[in-house]
Amino acid sequence: MADRGVDLSALPKEVRDQLAELDLELSEGDITQKGYEKKRTKLLAPYIIHTPGKNLSSLFFCSENLSHSCVLFSIHSDIHTEAVQAALAKHKEEKMALPMPTKRRSTYVQSPIETRTPPDSSSGSEDETSVRRQSSVVIPPPAVSPNLQSPDSWINHSVQGSSTSSSASSTLSHGENSAPPPDVTAVAPPARGPRVDLPSNAVVRGMSRGHSRSSMMMETADGVPVNSRVSTKIQQLLNTLKRPKRPPLSEFFTDDAEEIVEVPQPDPNTPKPEGRQIMPVKGEPLGVVSNWPPALQAALARWGASQGKSPALTALDITGKPLYTLTYGKLWSRSVKLAYTLLNKLGTKNEQILKPGDRVALVYPNSDPGMFWVAFYGCLLAEVIPVPIEVPLSRKDAGISQVGFLLGSCGVGLALTSEICLKGLPKTPTGEILQFKGWPRLKWVVTDSKYLTKPSKDWQPHIPTANTDPAYIEYKASKEGTVMGVAVSKVAMLTHCQSLTQACNYCEGETLVNVLDFKKDMGLWHGVLTAVMNRIHTISVPYAVMKACPLSWVQRVHIHKARVALVKCRDLHWAMMSHRDQRDISLASLRMLIVADGANPWSVSSCDAFLNVFQSHGLKPEVICPCATSPEAMTVAIRRPGVPGAPLPARAILSLTGLSHGVIRVNTEDKNSALTVQDVGHVMPGALMCIVKPDGPPQLCKTDEIGEIIINSRAGGTMYYGLPGVTKNTFEVIPVNASGVPIGEIPFVRSGLLGFVGPGSLIFVVGKIEGLLMVSGRRHNADDLVATALAVEPVKTVYRGRIAVFSVTVFYDERVVIVAEQRPDASEEDSFQWMSRVLQAIDSIHQVGLYCLALVPANTLPKTPLGGIHISDTKQSFLDGNLHPCNILMCPHTCVTNLPKPRQKQPVGVGPASVMVGNLVAGKRIAQAAGRDLGMIEDQDLVRKVGVAVGTATCVQLHKRAEKIAAALTEKGSINTGENVVLLYPPGIDLIAAFYGCLYAGCVPVNVRPPHPQNLAATLPTVRMIIDVSKAACILTTQNLMRILRSKDAAASVNIKTWPTIIDTDDLPRRRPPQIYKPPTAEMIAYLDFSVSTTGMLTGVKISHAAVSALCRSIKLQCELYSSRQIAICLDPYCGLGFVLWCLASVYSGHQSILIPPFELESCLSLWLSTLSQYRIRDTFCSYSVMELCTKGLGTQTELLKARGVNLSCVRSCVVIAEERPRLALTHSFSKLFKDVGLSSRAVSTAFGSRVNLAICLQGTTGPDPCTVYVDMKSLRHDRVRLVERGAPQSLPLMESGKILPGVRVIIVNPETRGPLGDSHLGEIWVNSPHNASGYYTIYGEESLQADHFNTKLSFGDPQTLWARTGYLGFVKRTDLLDASGDRHDALFVVGSLDETLELRGLRYHPIDIETSVSRAHRSIAESAVFTWTNLLVVVSELCGSEQDALDLVPLITNVVLEEHHLIVGVVVIVDPGVIPINSRGEKQRMHLRDSFLADQLDPIYVAYNM
Repeated sequence: MADRGVDLSALPKEVRDQLAELDLELSEGDITQKGYEKKRTKLLAPYIIHTPGKNLSSLFFCSENLSHSCVLFSIHSDIHTEAVQAALAKHKEEKMALPMPTKRRSTYVQSPIETRTPPDSSSGSEDETSVRRQSSVVIPPPAVSPNLQSPDSWINHSVQGSSTSSSASSTLSHGENSAPPPDVTAVAPPARGPRVDLPSNAVVRGMSRGHSRSSMMMETADGVPVNSRVSTKIQQLLNTLKRPKRPPLSEFFTDDAEEIVEVPQPDPNTPKPEGRQIMPVKGEPLGVVSNWPPALQAALARWGASQGKSPALTALDITGKPLYTLTYGKLWSRSVKLAYTLLNKLGTKNEQILKPGDRVALVYPNSDPGMFWVAFYGCLLAEVIPVPIEVPLSRKDAGISQVGFLLGSCGVGLALTSEICLKGLPKTPTGEILQFKGWPRLKWVVTDSKYLTKPSKDWQPHIPTANTDPAYIEYKASKEGTVMGVAVSKVAMLTHCQSLTQACNYCEGETLVNVLDFKKDMGLWHGVLTAVMNRIHTISVPYAVMKACPLSWVQRVHIHKARVALVKCRDLHWAMMSHRDQRDISLASLRMLIVADGANPWSVSSCDAFLNVFQSHGLKPEVICPCATSPEAMTVAIRRPGVPGAPLPARAILSLTGLSHGVIRVNTEDKNSALTVQDVGHVMPGALMCIVKPDGPPQLCKTDEIGEIIINSRAGGTMYYGLPGVTKNTFEVIPVNASGVPIGEIPFVRSGLLGFVGPGSLIFVVGKIEGLLMVSGRRHNADDLVATALAVEPVKTVYRGRIAVFSVTVFYDERVVIVAEQRPDASEEDSFQWMSRVLQAIDSIHQVGLYCLALVPANTLPKTPLGGIHISDTKQSFLDGNLHPCNILMCPHTCVTNLPKPRQKQPVGVGPASVMVGNLVAGKRIAQAAGRDLGMIEDQDLVRKVGVAVGTATCVQLHKRAEKIAAALTEKGSINTGENVVLLYPPGIDLIAAFYGCLYAGCVPVNVRPPHPQNLAATLPTVRMIIDVSKAACILTTQNLMRILRSKDAAASVNIKTWPTIIDTDDLPRRRPPQIYKPPTAEMIAYLDFSVSTTGMLTGVKISHAAVSALCRSIKLQCELYSSRQIAICLDPYCGLGFVLWCLASVYSGHQSILIPPFELESCLSLWLSTLSQYRIRDTFCSYSVMELCTKGLGTQTELLKARGVNLSCVRSCVVIAEERPRLALTHSFSKLFKDVGLSSRAVSTAFGSRVNLAICLQGTTGPDPCTVYVDMKSLRHDRVRLVERGAPQSLPLMESGKILPGVRVIIVNPETRGPLGDSHLGEIWVNSPHNASGYYTIYGEESLQADHFNTKLSFGDPQTLWARTGYLGFVKRTDLLDASGDRHDALFVVGSLDETLELRGLRYHPIDIETSVSRAHRSIAESAVFTWTNLLVVVSELCGSEQDALDLVPLITNVVLEEHHLIVGVVVIVDPGVIPINSRGEKQRMHLRDSFLADQLDPIYVAYNM
């Protein structure tokens, strides 16, 4: 009854009244018995659970009914599986289709398993933990009621291997293809207008390439083709992400001024411990038995002398048959021989290599227990300290360098091994043993009998009474993978043997079957040490035998009538799977079946299922004895062998939610999230146990609280050898009470086990500290998550149940990662379905979100020596990007709940008060700067300077060629003054001549990059578009290009019949035009400048004659370009400042220009640098793409350049011409690399121009060097500029974009309010200068856009001046440097294009910053680009490594963006190198990339949709 243990009279009056009313309803038939009990339980629940003294007993169901009920047992062993199936069924109702990742077919062809499994060794072997599979393998199909099934029937299932329940899989189908996805645009309106779309007055700023490429593309409002596979996937992703998220513990982490994520406020509904403080639990006193030896060696000496013929150890061969039996006499005599040899025979006569107290490594394989026993006891007799380690198999063993750390910290210089083992160790070509990574130099000693020396008659080993000196060192791997040595003293070793003897009731002469590793832990303590103390006969079953014949240990128990068996759950499971092979075996002789990992929560089902199968073979229920151990505290607790017929111990059914908060609660509401645990018996004899809080000071827990078990006993480890710092925290713990006062002075040892004390002082263990995952302040146990994952029908997907669970710290919290090995025959769909089900099951049962779920090919995870998964190495591989998964599912949207709140932008009102409110802070300067005065501009005609050599043409030759072209235009083309003429030329003199020819004829030249003959389909449409938009009356070009324009290939891309007149200027007759045109006013248009911006906009601007003159004069002044100068230009001459320098500046200033077309560098990389050296050039101009080409191509060849005589010491300024933020990393690398050939570190600088003003900044020859500042990225996202020190976290280095040109004024303006900003703000750069462009070229005369960008005024401050808006964000800072006039210098810093910025979470992000982080994430990322799509951040990365690295990049990219930018990546796309489109200036075309992605044209290697 629900009220058992509740004093009804003590209840509040209203509760008693409600109970009376309930009783009345039941008696009158108004309520059913079931409803009555439910309501009554609910009323009484608060008064039952919270009674501290009694709350534990209510956790346990009585076991009396269980003792003979097989059916009940079978239900219990599958309780977890049923919970998982129920959780999944619940999800199934939601019918949520997750988008499946897209994978290029060729990428992963999994080879058959034979080729993957290395021969023999423990690879391919069953994982230590793979036993957890029984939670899946022994599943009765849920369709059949468990009560109707005989135990046999469900075991049959598992044996035939058909345990995948079809009914389960049908219930769980995901409805992947249930319905076509709804239209994306209807679901999620985009955050800002689509960037490829044009304003309604279409052609004003040109046209997107996307339009010409595919007229079919713009079918939905977001520019997504309706039939696109990508849009379908993204639609599924968006639908999934719209599901309500489980809120974090408090509604949000709040974001303070520094934007540091705060710890969440505790939830008031969190269950809290309410019991009294726990009392230390005492084990029974350790009895004193008269014949117990004074030391363990003394026991061996006694049995060796008195019972020499008695068998000590039987070893089995690979087939499971006895190989040899070592008697106590032989063990004694060989150990004495070894002790004598070690002390006296290793060095020369005079020197003794080993002294008592030295440490030696014991390197023996698992299959050779005899040699190990002799070596171990030989060391004890010689009083040297043995350090047993695993046999190293290769240089790449998991954790091999950590074993080196252990040997180093223990000061080991000598290793004992057997002859066979020594022969098998990896060798160098010269035959020496390999020097393993991180290992000290070792001397190897073979201990086979034939190499040992018999001691002289008078030599006897010294056997002192056990003292506190170390006897042996047992290795232990920590959660981080560090291997440390736990030193066990002689007295602790002896006391431990005595307490095990008392607890397990060992008798002299018993037989024990040991399946465990005899080098450490229970295998060593019971099977090697306690066995010798009690003259027990141990039968050692090596791991390799278990692989070949899983039933071998059961057969040995039967044949030898063994009284004790020492196993793990894995061994129970394997024996159960193959028990049909043997009918006539009996386990009736067993009085103790010790389950070494019985403390694991999932061991219950193994023990139950094993009993179920073998009860008919004489196995008694009371012999199963789970125990809890740890290397530091040794045996913590063990269940004593029971009396036949006595009731079995109870079990606890705990609420997983309670456990995650560290408290013990009965699971009442949801049986799916329950954990059933069995006890591990009582504390060891002579020990004292406490439970303390696992983190912080060792404060005693309350009775209903989970904590770490700590032990005080003479039988425990004493220290981590050689590591005094770590030792104190573990081996010398003094527990304190609630007020922090120590409860005594005796030190306790931390066991690393989490648990509680149940009724009757029974110990329950619910997990280990090292398997603890602390997510959002809640504790989850890795083993529990593994059990849940395994219960999700893994048979089709997971290879041998091999699953690893660990956590990684990303963005201020731990995130759960699950990695499993995938079966070679698993299909993509099966794997993805399994992953999505695991997500749902863990979410339902544990209420925790998974961050990443990865499947790797079978047999590829790093292994521990016995075949388990090496967790810390797996985690490291994951973080390093070396895991090479074949399937991956990231779920950052689900589990990252601690992002700062999105910023709410405040509406900014504009008015006089704005100066006071926020836009300008008191004491801050208005952010503006100006170049020096330009002086008077003489009204110069551009083409009258004569006689200066330009490349290979003097101005006279140029003049004559220009006249020929002007004449041809008027005659052939019948062109009228003011009409537009397209120039289509490769870089060269022809282009310059054609430009001036147009000016002579009074036409307006439009310079266009010619189409690429090898890529007409991509490049010709842009040419066609410019010709159409500019309404060109004629095309001037070369013969070669004219043929291309009219070719069949061209006809495939554009309509070639509608070209305007094409004039080939190669062989024109010598004619002069009737007159040379002179523009009536300087405001007339000189030429049109067309360019495709990074956002895919094609923009044409009008440049007047006045602007050209002013710009040339400004450049001449800034760079001191006199007629005697030579400059080298390696730029594309088609638009912007590149065109001005190539065609105009040298004619204006009269200096000589050496023109180097950038495409020539493809055939001769060093052309530019050797030209600079050969002509002793002082000033050169290049683009970022040229600089990158030289850095990547010539960076390693500086010695070769030197040998060729290249010397760049003549270069005083090398200016990079660009319309973007200076690429600091590239300019630094270039300066550093070519320093060796004389390039000055001060030479490299940058320039900045935009569409509205082709040159705003240009580093001149005078004035201060460009300065670099470090700004805080978090502030930058809020449009604030905060300078920080170099190396500060979240700092971004920015370089000044060159000096502001003479005649130019800039001001920083808020783009929304159009008010001026202070110099601590990021805003749009506005420019006022005589060389501003006159406006966008428009054929409709549409003025609104033009006025907005070219003639705009501030909303307050100085409302008279006309400014042009550059469309770039930046800031101005006053530096400590002085400019030419002696004033402090104002530097302009460009941060990025306003059109390119991403508005996410209310903050402003610049793509380049995210891309820089992504490119640093892994060595295989060559280039990356980001864009947004319906509020999702999409990252595209080019993979330069092998395709098997592709999936490694997904978690690394997600991690780095989350850590550094506080953003969750929605889609990760891995593509081949060269896929990200880059324009002629070396800038990424992100919007083209976006169009290609959405139109499914990228042919990606892998697309991951993050959940």
